Amino acid sequence: MKRNVSGIILAGGQSRRMGGGDKSLLPLGDGCVLDQVVSRFGPQIALLALSANGDPARFARFGLPVLADMVTGFAGPLAGILTGLEWAVASTACKAIVTAAGDTPFLPLDLVERLAVAADQHPGSIAVACSAGKRHPTFAFWPTDCREVLRHFLVDEDIRRVSAFIDRHGFVEVDFPVLRSEGQPVDPFFNINEPDDLARAERLLQSMKP
Repeated sequence: MKRNVSGIILAGGQSRRMGGGDKSLLPLGDGCVLDQVVSRFGPQIALLALSANGDPARFARFGLPVLADMVTGFAGPLAGILTGLEWAVASTACKAIVTAAGDTPFLPLDLVERLAVAADQHPGSIAVACSAGKRHPTFAFWPTDCREVLRHFLVDEDIRRVSAFIDRHGFVEVDFPVLRSEGQPVDPFFNINEPDDLARAERLLQSMKP
């Protein structure tokens, strides 16, 4: 089911442990990590955009809006979330965004629907994904009405932790089951931080093919 929300892929990390560059553009399967993220996330939402700084031309083949942070300096994922909220208000009719990290090639295919249902049941709250007892704050449903409070939190208070804002704002957690691949548990929010993670992602992707 496609929800009338905007999706924002947070692809602006500095990738220090991968030697710099864009983790989302690392090769995976027949394309790159971002191909996998887009293929799983895109069909779930009405509109999709990328949150990334630097030259947007490197993402040109995806045909998606590329949103540079509105907050100066590298302020982390919260800056991308704020920019995504402002973009949704200015350029779409959506009343919420759902964010996803750009280095998570196995994100749930029902991510948006389950977060949106939880948010509907708790109006005004942020719905945030969890798995295996761990919260994943960059995977969340954000009502556009929270953008002014978020701007104050990030700019005026200079607090950059996503979880800290979620805790202050009010939230509901949505638990997602761990996947299985060849008898082994796989967290659906498994992300690529180091070269070994990319190799593991390639193995997982091959094992999941029919």
